[in-house]
Amino acid sequence: MGQKINPLGFRLGTTQSHHSFWFAQPKSFSADLQEDAKIRDCIKNYVKKNMRISSGFEGIARIEIQKRVDLIQVIIHIGFPNLLMEGRTRGIEELQMNVQKELNSVTRRLNIAITRVEKPYGQPNILAEYIALQLKNRVSFRKAMKKAIELTEQTDTKGIQIQIAGRIDGKEIARVEWIREGRVPLQTIRAKIDYCSYTVRTIYGVLGIKIWIFVDEE
Repeated sequence: MGQKINPLGFRLGTTQSHHSFWFAQPKSFSADLQEDAKIRDCIKNYVKKNMRISSGFEGIARIEIQKRVDLIQVIIHIGFPNLLMEGRTRGIEELQMNVQKELNSVTRRLNIAITRVEKPYGQPNILAEYIALQLKNRVSFRKAMKKAIELTEQTDTKGIQIQIAGRIDGKEIARVEWIREGRVPLQTIRAKIDYCSYTVRTIYGVLGIKIWIFVDEE
């Protein structure tokens, strides 16, 4: 049967780069990895809690982490910066304090920077959040998928594929529905493809959303 591989890991070193940059000795590797997950979760939870606009929309495209001996540099790529930026510096300082508390490391400083993503709807994570929001509000899944594709088409991508799996529309039997627009060459390593999988908790159960976006070919 078809062997499926994560498109990001498959393209590491050609069109994709790592989201975490650090070096660790084998003994401390797992601790560092868990630390990364902690940082990411902490940031996402903070953003979720302090949403100014009650859209339930985080708009974080990705979080990059770079670690040095005395510094942890976190770069948040965010689609709609005004969500975090209402009280601009205060928001970031508070977030920094929160994450530092979570890590409780005395030796290393934490530095959080925020960069804006040019075309937010060209980012699979932000699209997935958009679809998740629609599904929670009981919009029909086809409508949500088509709307998401329309939003992506404005950002001049070459192709997009969206897949939703689970108890769609609250039906008894779980199924997988997908829709594709343009071309999505998953086999081609040269093709830069952005991918994300996202879990939505609806009242019927859990749905999984997967999004592949074909950006361009090198």
